[in-house]
Amino acid sequence: MERRIVREENAVVLDFLPNGYPFDKRPSHKKTAIVQALGKGHFTLLELVPKKGIFVQPYEEVYIGEGKRDKVHHILGKLPIDRLTATAKTELEFVVRDMVHGNEKRFIDFFNNAQPLTTRMHQLELLPGLGKKHMWEILEARKDKPFESFADIKKRVKLMPDPEKTIIRRILEEIEGGEKHRIFVEA
Repeated sequence: MERRIVREENAVVLDFLPNGYPFDKRPSHKKTAIVQALGKGHFTLLELVPKKGIFVQPYEEVYIGEGKRDKVHHILGKLPIDRLTATAKTELEFVVRDMVHGNEKRFIDFFNNAQPLTTRMHQLELLPGLGKKHMWEILEARKDKPFESFADIKKRVKLMPDPEKTIIRRILEEIEGGEKHRIFVEA
Protein backbone atom coordinates (compact mmCIF):
# COMPACT_ATOMS: atom_id res chain seq x y z
CA MET A 1 0.00 0.00 0.00
CA GLU A 2 1.47 3.33 -1.04
CA ARG A 3 1.75 5.89 1.75
CA ARG A 4 0.92 9.34 0.61
CA ILE A 5 2.69 12.28 2.16
CA VAL A 6 0.22 14.59 3.81
CA ARG A 7 1.16 18.21 4.16
CA GLU A 8 -0.62 20.75 6.27
CA GLU A 9 -1.11 24.29 4.95
CA ASN A 10 -2.19 25.95 8.20
CA ALA A 11 -1.93 25.09 11.86
CA VAL A 12 -3.44 26.40 15.07
CA VAL A 13 -1.07 27.13 17.94
CA LEU A 14 -1.62 25.00 21.05
CA ASP A 15 1.33 26.32 23.04
CA PHE A 16 4.30 28.63 22.55
CA LEU A 17 7.56 28.04 24.42
CA PRO A 18 9.70 31.16 23.81
CA ASN A 19 12.69 29.58 25.59
CA GLY A 20 12.30 26.07 24.20
CA TYR A 21 11.54 22.99 26.27
CA PRO A 22 12.38 23.14 29.99
CA PHE A 23 13.91 19.63 29.80
CA ASP A 24 16.31 20.72 27.02
CA LYS A 25 19.69 20.75 28.82
CA ARG A 26 21.51 22.85 26.21
CA PRO A 27 22.63 26.35 27.18
CA SER A 28 19.89 28.94 26.67
CA HIS A 29 21.68 30.65 23.75
CA LYS A 30 21.50 27.34 21.81
CA LYS A 31 17.81 26.67 22.51
CA THR A 32 15.16 27.65 20.00
CA ALA A 33 11.62 28.77 20.64
CA ILE A 34 9.08 26.00 20.02
CA VAL A 35 5.47 26.13 18.86
CA GLN A 36 3.25 23.12 19.45
CA ALA A 37 0.42 23.23 16.92
CA LEU A 38 -2.38 21.22 15.33
CA GLY A 39 -2.69 21.10 11.55
CA LYS A 40 -6.07 22.28 10.30
CA GLY A 41 -6.49 19.89 7.39
CA HIS A 42 -5.49 16.52 8.84
CA PHE A 43 -5.31 17.17 12.61
CA THR A 44 -1.57 16.48 12.65
CA LEU A 45 0.26 17.41 15.87
CA LEU A 46 3.30 19.43 14.82
CA GLU A 47 6.39 20.93 16.36
CA LEU A 48 7.33 24.23 14.73
CA VAL A 49 10.18 26.68 15.09
CA PRO A 50 9.06 30.32 14.79
CA LYS A 51 11.16 32.96 13.07
CA LYS A 52 13.50 34.92 15.36
CA GLY A 53 11.68 37.55 17.40
CA ILE A 54 8.22 36.19 16.53
CA PHE A 55 5.81 35.49 19.36
CA VAL A 56 2.55 33.61 18.84
CA GLN A 57 -0.47 32.96 21.05
CA PRO A 58 -2.56 29.84 21.62
CA TYR A 59 -5.46 29.69 19.10
CA GLU A 60 -3.47 31.76 16.60
CA GLU A 61 -3.48 30.35 13.09
CA VAL A 62 -0.11 30.17 11.33
CA TYR A 63 0.72 29.39 7.71
CA ILE A 64 3.06 26.39 7.35
CA GLY A 65 2.63 25.49 3.68
CA GLU A 66 5.13 25.78 0.84
CA GLY A 67 6.49 29.21 0.02
CA LYS A 68 6.96 32.29 2.19
CA ARG A 69 5.85 31.89 5.79
CA ASP A 70 5.44 35.01 7.86
CA LYS A 71 5.81 33.51 11.35
CA VAL A 72 7.19 29.97 11.08
CA HIS A 73 10.84 29.39 10.21
CA HIS A 74 10.58 25.61 9.80
CA ILE A 75 8.68 22.50 10.84
CA LEU A 76 10.63 20.18 13.12
CA GLY A 77 8.18 17.36 12.43
CA LYS A 78 5.25 15.47 13.85
CA LEU A 79 4.80 15.75 17.58
CA PRO A 80 4.06 12.65 19.66
CA ILE A 81 1.07 13.20 21.96
CA ASP A 82 3.16 12.40 25.05
CA ARG A 83 5.41 15.41 24.31
CA LEU A 84 2.55 17.91 24.49
CA THR A 85 2.91 20.46 27.26
CA ALA A 86 0.17 20.68 29.90
CA THR A 87 -1.08 23.86 28.20
CA ALA A 88 -1.16 22.20 24.76
CA LYS A 89 -3.07 19.19 26.16
CA THR A 90 -5.63 21.53 27.70
CA GLU A 91 -6.04 23.57 24.51
CA LEU A 92 -6.22 20.54 22.20
CA GLU A 93 -9.88 19.73 22.86
CA PHE A 94 -10.93 23.38 22.48
CA VAL A 95 -9.00 23.77 19.22
CA VAL A 96 -10.47 20.53 17.78
CA ARG A 97 -13.96 21.67 18.81
CA ASP A 98 -13.46 25.03 17.07
CA MET A 99 -12.13 23.31 13.94
CA VAL A 100 -15.09 20.92 13.75
CA HIS A 101 -17.56 23.71 14.46
CA GLY A 102 -15.96 25.97 11.86
CA ASN A 103 -15.91 23.29 9.18
CA GLU A 104 -19.29 21.64 9.71
CA LYS A 105 -19.77 20.87 6.01
CA ARG A 106 -16.70 18.59 5.94
CA PHE A 107 -18.11 16.43 8.73
CA ILE A 108 -21.66 16.48 7.39
CA ASP A 109 -20.18 15.18 4.13
CA PHE A 110 -18.69 12.31 6.17
CA PHE A 111 -22.16 11.37 7.46
CA ASN A 112 -23.55 11.65 3.92
CA ASN A 113 -20.79 9.63 2.24
CA ALA A 114 -19.46 7.14 4.84
CA GLN A 115 -19.02 3.65 3.39
CA PRO A 116 -18.65 0.09 4.71
CA LEU A 117 -15.11 -0.87 5.74
CA THR A 118 -15.83 -4.61 5.54
CA THR A 119 -18.95 -6.73 5.22
CA ARG A 120 -19.35 -6.52 9.00
CA MET A 121 -18.15 -3.01 9.81
CA HIS A 122 -19.19 0.44 8.59
CA GLN A 123 -17.24 3.71 8.94
CA LEU A 124 -20.15 5.19 10.91
CA GLU A 125 -19.68 2.51 13.58
CA LEU A 126 -16.20 3.89 14.28
CA LEU A 127 -17.80 6.98 15.83
CA PRO A 128 -18.07 6.75 19.63
CA GLY A 129 -21.59 5.90 20.78
CA LEU A 130 -22.80 4.80 17.33
CA GLY A 131 -23.72 1.17 16.87
CA LYS A 132 -25.55 -0.78 14.19
CA LYS A 133 -28.95 0.73 15.08
CA HIS A 134 -27.78 4.34 14.61
CA MET A 135 -25.81 3.35 11.52
CA TRP A 136 -28.92 1.89 9.83
CA GLU A 137 -31.00 4.91 10.82
CA ILE A 138 -28.39 7.29 9.37
CA LEU A 139 -28.17 5.26 6.14
CA GLU A 140 -31.98 5.26 5.78
CA ALA A 141 -32.31 8.98 6.58
CA ARG A 142 -29.62 9.99 4.08
CA LYS A 143 -31.36 8.01 1.31
CA ASP A 144 -34.30 10.44 1.53
CA LYS A 145 -32.03 13.46 1.26
CA PRO A 146 -28.48 14.33 2.33
CA PHE A 147 -27.96 15.80 5.78
CA GLU A 148 -27.45 19.55 5.83
CA SER A 149 -26.14 20.18 9.37
CA PHE A 150 -25.44 18.59 12.75
CA ALA A 151 -28.88 19.82 13.85
CA ASP A 152 -30.46 18.13 10.82
CA ILE A 153 -28.83 14.79 11.78
CA LYS A 154 -30.10 15.11 15.37
CA LYS A 155 -33.60 15.93 14.13
CA ARG A 156 -33.83 13.05 11.63
CA VAL A 157 -32.05 10.25 13.55
CA LYS A 158 -33.85 9.12 16.72
CA LEU A 159 -31.83 9.17 19.97
CA MET A 160 -28.71 10.18 18.07
CA PRO A 161 -25.83 11.23 20.33
CA ASP A 162 -24.75 14.81 19.57
CA PRO A 163 -23.05 14.35 16.16
CA GLU A 164 -20.65 17.28 16.64
CA LYS A 165 -19.44 15.99 20.03
CA THR A 166 -19.18 12.48 18.56
CA ILE A 167 -16.89 13.73 15.76
CA ILE A 168 -14.77 15.70 18.26
CA ARG A 169 -14.39 12.62 20.49
CA ARG A 170 -13.38 10.48 17.50
CA ILE A 171 -10.76 13.00 16.35
CA LEU A 172 -9.27 13.22 19.85
CA GLU A 173 -9.16 9.39 20.08
CA GLU A 174 -7.37 9.24 16.71
CA ILE A 175 -4.88 11.94 17.76
CA GLU A 176 -4.13 9.96 20.93
CA GLY A 177 -3.27 7.04 18.67
CA GLY A 178 -5.49 4.33 20.09
CA GLU A 179 -7.44 3.74 16.89
CA LYS A 180 -6.66 1.18 14.18
CA HIS A 181 -8.88 2.81 11.57
CA ARG A 182 -8.30 6.50 10.89
CA ILE A 183 -11.14 8.60 9.52
CA PHE A 184 -10.00 12.16 10.14
CA VAL A 185 -6.39 12.13 11.41
CA GLU A 186 -3.47 11.18 9.19
CA ALA A 187 -1.11 8.62 10.72
